[in-house]
Amino acid sequence: MSYKIAFKKSVGRDLKRIGKGQADRILKKIEEELPKKADSYPSLSGKFTGLKKCRVGDYRIIYSLIGDTVLILRIGHRREAYR
Repeated sequence: MSYKIAFKKSVGRDLKRIGKGQADRILKKIEEELPKKADSYPSLSGKFTGLKKCRVGDYRIIYSLIGDTVLILRIGHRREAYR
């Protein structure tokens, strides 16, 4: 199944805090892998139950599957992404 990608408005701010090279790497992963394999990444637990994560080096992409759409909620360094 192929998913459509949608971004929450705050993701733009998240990407501005990350270096350009790292942000390009993250966006490339979002464009190439998430539409194809979004349902295969690990689910989160606790207060983030129902959300999924995708790892790109030390950065995490937190997203939700809504029908045939992947809604990117947050992108951040692993020590800050879950706050």
